[in-house]
Amino acid sequence: MIGTIIKKVFGDKTSRDLKEVQPLVEQVKAEFAKLGDISNDDLRARTAAFKQRITAKIADEQARIDQLRTEIDADLKMDIADREARYEQIDKLEEQAVKEIEEVLLEILPEAFAVMKETARRFKENAEVIVTASDLDREIASKRDSVVIDGNKAIWKNTWQAAGTPVTWDMVHYDVQLIGGIALHKGKIAEMMTGEGKTLVATLPTYLNALAGRGVHMVTVNDYLAKRDSEWMGPLYEFHGLRVDCIDKHEPNSDARRQAYLADVTFGTNNEFGFDYLRDNMAHAPNALVQRKHNYAIVDEVDSVLIDDARTPLIISGPTPKGDDQQFDDYKPKVERLYNAQRQLVTKLLAEAKELLKEGASKDQTEKAGLALLRCYRGLPKNNALIKYLSEPGVKALLQKTEARYMQDQEKEMPFVDAELFFTIDEKLHSVQMSEKGLDLISGDVSDPQFFILTDVGGQVAEIEKSGASTEEKARRKDEVLRDFGIKSERVHTVNQLIRAYALYEKDVEYVVMDGKVKIVDEQTGRIMEGRRYSDGLHQAIESKERVKVEAATQTYATVTLQNYFRMYHKLAGMTGTAETEAQELWDIYKLDVMTIPTNRPIARIDHEDLVYKTKREKYNAVIDEIVKLQEAGRPVLVGTTNVEVSELMAKMLKMRSIPHDVLNAKQHAREADIVAHAGKAGTVTIATNMAGRGTDIKLGPGVKESGGLAIVGTEKHESRRVDRQLRGRAGRQGDPGSSQFYISLEDDLMRMFGSERIAKLMDRMGLKEGEVIQHSMVTASIERAQKKVEENNFGIRKRLLEYDDVMNKQRQVIYKRRRNALFGDRLKLDVLNMFHDVASNITATYQPEGDFEGFQTEMFRKLSISSPITAEAFKNGKLEDITDKVYEAALETYDRRGRQTALQALPVISDVFLNQGKQYQNIVVPITNGTKTMQVVTNLERAYKTEAHDLIDSIEKYITLAIIDNEWKEHLREMDDLRRDVQNASIEQKDPLLIYKLESFKLFDGMIDRISDQVVEFLVRAGLPAADPSVQQAPEQQAPREQRQMRTSRTEVPEYAGASTGAQPRAQRPSTGGGQRMPPPQGPSRPQPTQPVRVEKKVGRNDLCPCGSGKKFKNCHGAGA
Repeated sequence: MIGTIIKKVFGDKTSRDLKEVQPLVEQVKAEFAKLGDISNDDLRARTAAFKQRITAKIADEQARIDQLRTEIDADLKMDIADREARYEQIDKLEEQAVKEIEEVLLEILPEAFAVMKETARRFKENAEVIVTASDLDREIASKRDSVVIDGNKAIWKNTWQAAGTPVTWDMVHYDVQLIGGIALHKGKIAEMMTGEGKTLVATLPTYLNALAGRGVHMVTVNDYLAKRDSEWMGPLYEFHGLRVDCIDKHEPNSDARRQAYLADVTFGTNNEFGFDYLRDNMAHAPNALVQRKHNYAIVDEVDSVLIDDARTPLIISGPTPKGDDQQFDDYKPKVERLYNAQRQLVTKLLAEAKELLKEGASKDQTEKAGLALLRCYRGLPKNNALIKYLSEPGVKALLQKTEARYMQDQEKEMPFVDAELFFTIDEKLHSVQMSEKGLDLISGDVSDPQFFILTDVGGQVAEIEKSGASTEEKARRKDEVLRDFGIKSERVHTVNQLIRAYALYEKDVEYVVMDGKVKIVDEQTGRIMEGRRYSDGLHQAIESKERVKVEAATQTYATVTLQNYFRMYHKLAGMTGTAETEAQELWDIYKLDVMTIPTNRPIARIDHEDLVYKTKREKYNAVIDEIVKLQEAGRPVLVGTTNVEVSELMAKMLKMRSIPHDVLNAKQHAREADIVAHAGKAGTVTIATNMAGRGTDIKLGPGVKESGGLAIVGTEKHESRRVDRQLRGRAGRQGDPGSSQFYISLEDDLMRMFGSERIAKLMDRMGLKEGEVIQHSMVTASIERAQKKVEENNFGIRKRLLEYDDVMNKQRQVIYKRRRNALFGDRLKLDVLNMFHDVASNITATYQPEGDFEGFQTEMFRKLSISSPITAEAFKNGKLEDITDKVYEAALETYDRRGRQTALQALPVISDVFLNQGKQYQNIVVPITNGTKTMQVVTNLERAYKTEAHDLIDSIEKYITLAIIDNEWKEHLREMDDLRRDVQNASIEQKDPLLIYKLESFKLFDGMIDRISDQVVEFLVRAGLPAADPSVQQAPEQQAPREQRQMRTSRTEVPEYAGASTGAQPRAQRPSTGGGQRMPPPQGPSRPQPTQPVRVEKKVGRNDLCPCGSGKKFKNCHGAGA
């Protein structure tokens, strides 16, 4: 009531948004009316005029930036502070220029949109558009038949190739599409219905923003759409002199891909944009970078990219020590025995429950039956017999009542329920927990009863410390405890992942096995996700279960979530047909406002209320009957399923009825184009997983509109409302007729896990018999509430993932900034000075408070290669800051002196090479050593000669810093992976895992920064030429290290840290090995491995009786103060 009154007074959000942009729409229409009579050349000249206005707007800032860069380049010996001050001025001027560009783009928006609309109109109404030929016209004509050069004229045809198919341009922007274009330019999400031309809408803001010359990225969900759209829409931009390319057409790190990023408009998939960002931050030469600054991106199907894919981080991984040394096949027989024992137990418990619930069951028998059902549900929730029995009257209500009883008081009684099971499953959280009974079963054939139990490392170490053994003996025993913990934790982790593979992951549902490999099926789109693997050993466990080759384990070299990648853009926009349900999340994470765009024509599709049956069998029979009826009426039918298994079941049932049909699922993806092309013809039946949803355009054949249009038949509601809306959206495009009907059963996964208890009770009270159905708006609303529960749960997962990655992102930004400084070298000097100061500060802070002057001297000589600049008396009595400054100054003075000596030593050789062979060589390799290791440093010959070899010192700093940062960052990522897994068990101690993760990760990062500083400084202060008369040679072409050439990209699924703990015990951190895994820089002193949280054998609750036998509660006895 109140909401209705407010809406009438103030209007709803949609009407307010439309009212805001309406003046701009009217201006575009007015400008468009002026363009009808101008020539084609004059139309093209508008683009050059727009560019000139933008250039003039930022001319002052650009002139000042150019001046500052000239000053920096002219004075190679400029003071570091002055150089950094100029760079800071450049940063501020560039920020100001970006703001002014946005201002001028908004000013020219009506004219630019009108130019693009007029261009579309001329291509639609003319088979050929003739203009004066430009250099770009000639270049395009040499590659494509759609542009022909005739003298000084260029003939642009309105038919060209797009994804291998000839297309004739036949579109002009509607008024509602102008609204969508304005929304996209303003950095909003344009929500447009299926068939409303989202791809055409994007041409408006893409053209406008490309005028600034800073790049526009068009992001798609797959490479087919990226290539198709770049070829389909590209000629509109190219006609106006803008360059268009698609990164998915070119190999990573290639010159062609680099040129694609330099184009005015760059198409590509979300994955490749993200992976290129990670690759750029692993590059070893500036010319290996491909991306420029992230300016403006439009994300097609934005909810799929920023919501669904955001749960899976992008990862570049590579070989890891002993990656092939895995135990999945070794322990698979034990897990199979465990799983079979659980199945037998659940079958027995279900039979007992059925026996107890016979007519005339007493209250006590009913309670026992409820307990047996709850144990079945927690043991194997996907058991088909259990699912079928729960559909009988009153059974599900009894299960829910029993579960609520034992879940009360913070699940205090749940251990009693779980005691009879071998392991428990939480289907909602996708987790498995082994019980004591299960541990006993799989440990039965080994002599060690603690074979699969992690002991308390902290307790054992404390006992060793209390013992009177010698220091050497204590160290030996501690090493033995840690080694034993490492072996056991790997063993326990392997078993837990195998249990998850058997109990939670079903073939042809979550994954398929094709070509001897396990391939994940995207739950949102139904497509195979090539190259994507489940994380943390789960994929290897499934491979072992399916008896295919178990791939070697890898380690992370670089990672980023899509949330943090896309938040780097200066301006981000998106378009989709189903963002409204996730509008709040899109605003909270990306600050993206969803603007609903009205349809060009009213929607004629009829959406029927859901039909709810008790069992799947009844539901599927009803679906087949409906398909037969619709086919006889001459309507095409699209049958939507949620997984491969159901699609194949429906195909078998239709085959039994002799009904011709096509099947489109992850196994038939190669036939997708052909199947979709025929799906709109009269009487055609197409069974499809979610592949037929997003991005699929089904066009109706002759006579179909008259018979009622495309009929959508959904065999199950997906857990996400957006997927259902995408399926519905295949019918009713551009005002076409159509209908949609969803069929539900109480046995469906959504209804079992999240369905309303009221529906089950309602069906029981009504006494529905087999085959009878419920259809009412209240039931549909109740099902939608169940979907909202799942969406809230998934939002929690994504939010948790982002919270963890935000910690990593702050570290990533610091490291990548330092790395870029080292890569280019122009702002590295300040970083090197800070490293010297950090080392001096750490040495002083370590030894001065204790008055250890001898240790102070030793450490200075070891790390800084200098003797103490102060006396012992001054050291003990002086201030910490004063001592640090003196050490810092002495270290810098020594380093500068050694650098001058190295330059003087190298100059004669460099001069000789430059004067005699300078035309042959551009870069040269100079051997540099610190006394123990020798490295080949590449430097520019001409710069080295002109700076009297001082540029060689800069090159040494760049190479050493870059190599050490890469080495330490890789090791840090491994430690962070282990930490992220291990902190989940902090919840057992009622602590927040995220808080512990933040604290521990800060310590790890702080330690890594100190190690980088130590190693860089230690090498630089001793760096010099290896001989009095060193030789130099021509530098070979830059190549990535062998380790990087073995890298692969992937998206990991179900990251453990994204939700609750899986119940798996923590894995011990793998000890890092030297040799091939470490980069060339010298190693610092060995550092202690971080202490990992562990799960002890049994944990006593605070309110439980104390195990000592006193009869007191644990918190009042031995647990006091714990």
